[in-house]
Amino acid sequence: MDFSYTDAQEAFRRELRAWLEENVPGGWLDGDRKLPDDEDERIRFLTNWQRILAEDDWAGIHWPEEYGGRGASLIEQTIYREEMARINAPPQINVIGINLIGPTLIELGTEEQKRRFVPNILSAEEIWCQGYSEPEAGSDVASLTTRAERDGDEWQLNGQKIWTSYAHVADWCFLVARTDSSGTKHEGLTAFLVDMDQEGISTEPIRQANDDRSFNQVYFDDAVTTSNMVVGEVDEGWDVVMALSAYEHGMTSIYSIEQRYEKLLEYCRTETRGGTRLIEKPHIRQQLADFDARIQAAKVSHYRNVSKQREMGSPGPEGSMDLVVSDELRKDLLNFAVNVRGPAAALWENGHEGFDETSGYIRSYGSWIAAGTGDIQRNIIGERVLGLPKDIKSETSHRSE
Repeated sequence: MDFSYTDAQEAFRRELRAWLEENVPGGWLDGDRKLPDDEDERIRFLTNWQRILAEDDWAGIHWPEEYGGRGASLIEQTIYREEMARINAPPQINVIGINLIGPTLIELGTEEQKRRFVPNILSAEEIWCQGYSEPEAGSDVASLTTRAERDGDEWQLNGQKIWTSYAHVADWCFLVARTDSSGTKHEGLTAFLVDMDQEGISTEPIRQANDDRSFNQVYFDDAVTTSNMVVGEVDEGWDVVMALSAYEHGMTSIYSIEQRYEKLLEYCRTETRGGTRLIEKPHIRQQLADFDARIQAAKVSHYRNVSKQREMGSPGPEGSMDLVVSDELRKDLLNFAVNVRGPAAALWENGHEGFDETSGYIRSYGSWIAAGTGDIQRNIIGERVLGLPKDIKSETSHRSE
């Protein structure tokens, strides 16, 4: 298998790299990568960064050109991820909108919905959150109980969502609610686009162990949306959920994990304990070699999945393989990094050269859950990749208990 890039693909890399050198926030390439501490300032900083990206068509390169993207190939998307990870670029504030909501609307939304929402996603004029998880329905989205009841041309929404990223700053929510309870738990769901700026919606931040507050609880108390804000067909929202999940599972974080590894490797090359460099200690050297092998294997697996997607034309269940591998690798790597740092890891706000091991380690548990737990991903791999029998629980009704 040839892993080299073509001349045209390397030209794409050079174009992106040159643009980043000209436009990335001042001092970023020199290592000054700290985001503003004040939340309002941080939101403004990230929103402005995404607008800069969008102005030159670097915000959603995988989107079709007619919707403001570059129509980038899967290989170009891979290069894009490599380069963004290489400089540890600032995140895009509307990452959920760009990677999940936008592509789903382009695929399944009405023309009215596309005209209304798609342009504002790339420019960050409107920020999106995703209303899936509930206190009693985390990775098992089909068990959700938030209800939507039709009232003429409107739908009335009541229920609670949890772990909703960016809900406190979001303008719109991509919400899945139950509209019919007569069938199995995967039936009777409907996807809605919901305006977050209304009296019937309230948010409550969830403060994490690392002091991050981007997760929220969201309460819907007689909130409303309209019939033209239904995505797909009423009661057939599971098809929409699966389409969006394919885009979510198709992303990979292996390149940012590799950058974390490189920084840890450099730390071990320069840091000494008892007069001996850490990298010369056999148990540390062996662990570093093991992580290097796992990272390279994960990249090869991702390349294989990219090749499969190129053949099929759309994301498939193979993305769950990337999620399982990268989530486990990230958690193990950061756990090792914290142990290597020793007592200094307690000073997690001052990680070595911006490599914030302790905070990252705490966040890694959320990443393990965010797109569906490892057990959920293994079920997908077993059923949809390997063709194994379905989990019997998936056939039961949400009302069976």
